[in-house]
Amino acid sequence: MTETPKYRRVLLKISGEALMGARDCGLDPEVVARVAADVRQVRDMGVEVCLVIGGGNIFRGLSAAAEGMERATADYMGMLATVINSLAMQSALESLGVTTRVQSAIPMATVAEPYIRRRAIRHMEKGRVVIFGAGTGNPFFTTDTAAALRASEMGCDALLKGTKVDGVYDADPLEVPDAKRYERLDYMEVLTQDLAVMDHAAISLARENNIPILVFSIYESGAFAEVLCGRGRHTIVQNEE
Repeated sequence: MTETPKYRRVLLKISGEALMGARDCGLDPEVVARVAADVRQVRDMGVEVCLVIGGGNIFRGLSAAAEGMERATADYMGMLATVINSLAMQSALESLGVTTRVQSAIPMATVAEPYIRRRAIRHMEKGRVVIFGAGTGNPFFTTDTAAALRASEMGCDALLKGTKVDGVYDADPLEVPDAKRYERLDYMEVLTQDLAVMDHAAISLARENNIPILVFSIYESGAFAEVLCGRGRHTIVQNEE
């Protein structure tokens, strides 16, 4: 990689479902290992990296709430699922020689550090990858919102969302073959058109803090680094000048 990255510090948001691969639930070790290799590649470029990983591959709070479970309880269970995914990613990264720290918004000192903003920043300044688990620590907030919140707190230059597709479309491209793909979007376009990028709270938080959101396919090996250098297929959401 000869190009200079466009961003100095970034947060990568990955859905839990993206780590399932072709499985019905749980984790696909090959997918986790490939994502870890992509993160190491970016870290080796001198970019400071932190991650937020969803928990939908293990437990989805909204689905459980829809089936009658108390919403707050269901959301807390979902937060615990994100910690499981965070520990799996930590293991994969450290097997590649990348020093990693997991910080949990719900205290669980045996397996993770508590979330402390200044400590997290210091870890990244030292070249460590920080994974933020347990969402915001509060029910009724998604991991998308947690990603936008942590990106804002960390002073990140960009928020990257790794998904199953290579950008933002006006319909699900897996179901609508001729769905339109966007190259660039304004935050307000995403909100007014209700495009499936991130939930509205996350978009609004990124907009308030002027953090661009880059959506790309996490299944393309090396795509994380490509996007950071301004190449590869992706959609960028930011304030239009």
